[in-house]
Amino acid sequence: MRVCLDTNVLVAAFATRGLCADVLRTVLAEHALVLGEVILTELRRVLERKLHLPEAQVEAVMDVFAGFETVPRPPEPSPVDVRDPADRWVLATAVAGRADVLVTGDDDLLAVAEEAPLPILTARAFWELLRRGGHVR
Repeated sequence: MRVCLDTNVLVAAFATRGLCADVLRTVLAEHALVLGEVILTELRRVLERKLHLPEAQVEAVMDVFAGFETVPRPPEPSPVDVRDPADRWVLATAVAGRADVLVTGDDDLLAVAEEAPLPILTARAFWELLRRGGHVR
């Protein structure tokens, strides 16, 4: 399965030893991780400006993703009307990367799940889906 993890899931995966860390490990081991310039740029910004991590730690996190294919910034944002315009770029990235699912904790993205061209799930819902051996759509 091709899985796009939103920035908030990636940040939580590195910041805590919880569900998001388990999701990231499982995706890396058993699925194809869909990354995008938009998501990686936001990840770096959050690690530097919100979490105030030292540059060496930021680089260590970014190095984890260095060998993965990265979807270039799409030419335009998703047409789905998401409250936060930045989230339209995340959704467009997931679609451009041919993701089967977008995993996020972002309420604005979760609110438009019914209108989105791919399933949008919380980390918990995705984890439960995987544990049941299920697939999306």
